Amino acid sequence: MYKNILVVALLSIVAVGLYSFQILNKEKDAPAPIQNETAGLSVAYFAGGCFWSVESALEKLGGVTEVISGYMGGEEENVSYEDVTSGKTRHRETVKVFYDPTIISYDDLSEYFLKHIDPTDEGGSFYDRGYQYTSAIYYSTETEKSSALSVISKLDQTKVLLKPIVTKIELAKKFFPAEEYHQDYSEKNSISYAIYRKASGRDTFFKETWEKFGENDTTSKTGSWKTFAKPSDGELKKILTPLQYSVTQKEGTETPYNNEYLNNKEQGIYVDIVSGEPLFSSKDKYDSETGWPSFTKPLVRENIIEKEDSLLGFSRTEIRSKYGDSHLGHVFDDGPKPAGLRYCMNSVALRFVPKENMIKEGYGEFISLI
Repeated sequence: MYKNILVVALLSIVAVGLYSFQILNKEKDAPAPIQNETAGLSVAYFAGGCFWSVESALEKLGGVTEVISGYMGGEEENVSYEDVTSGKTRHRETVKVFYDPTIISYDDLSEYFLKHIDPTDEGGSFYDRGYQYTSAIYYSTETEKSSALSVISKLDQTKVLLKPIVTKIELAKKFFPAEEYHQDYSEKNSISYAIYRKASGRDTFFKETWEKFGENDTTSKTGSWKTFAKPSDGELKKILTPLQYSVTQKEGTETPYNNEYLNNKEQGIYVDIVSGEPLFSSKDKYDSETGWPSFTKPLVRENIIEKEDSLLGFSRTEIRSKYGDSHLGHVFDDGPKPAGLRYCMNSVALRFVPKENMIKEGYGEFISLI
């Protein structure tokens, strides 16, 4: 235990040293320009301690287009990093989040934020101490206020956190963008940020609090399927049912009219049972009267691979997944107009992700397409 404490202390010293060196050896930057509110996007404001970490977490979330680090809460004008971190103002380190409400709701955005900080800390955030590092959700409308209060109440009721949530719900004031060197800090200064984050205790808190309940701290806009490594054949036999293995790995076919998704009418997406890559949307599903779930087009065209199939003695077009290399079914030219295509899929080659679970599972960017 003493060894671990010593390592953390040394990491903290290195992180502070790297940061101090950077600040002392560069001129004071002007504040970063505030991005204009683009049509169709909404804005939210969150304070959760070090804005480097809050910005980094929220930028991974599907539906979020931009996150700007800055300051909010006090009455002073033209505040700087030095002003706020000194504790002399009533500003908090805050992020301004631009997001697409058709992809992610304010409720889900707020919940994600609260799960990536310690909302029970009254005196700061991890080893950043002081009012300027306390947490808050700044609302711009009464609807946002009610939403934030509801999300906090729901999380408190889960009893996952050992103490009550103390995150403040306050009316948004003027937002001051932080100096340019603070924007995208985790990307510009990846080494010093990694040292800081590890030493701060943020990652440990997340793992001990939320990962055991199935939360994922690596949700990204691109999706984990792009880094998927296909297991060995022996491992696949353990993971998949005999029918799933037969269809996806040996080009088998399930029984028509007796499969899981033939009559499924829920909103959501269908992903590869092996890799999780997104394949089809409920919006494009229709009853082809063939006995298998059918779609007029793929959800993500690049995830669909077409191959010639002559196993039955005549030519057909086989459909396989790009990352999982799973046999999914076939495509025919007898589908509805105007495209005229019928993607005839095997249910066992797919996994259905309901709309309400898409953000949690990392598919938030596709909600507008269902």
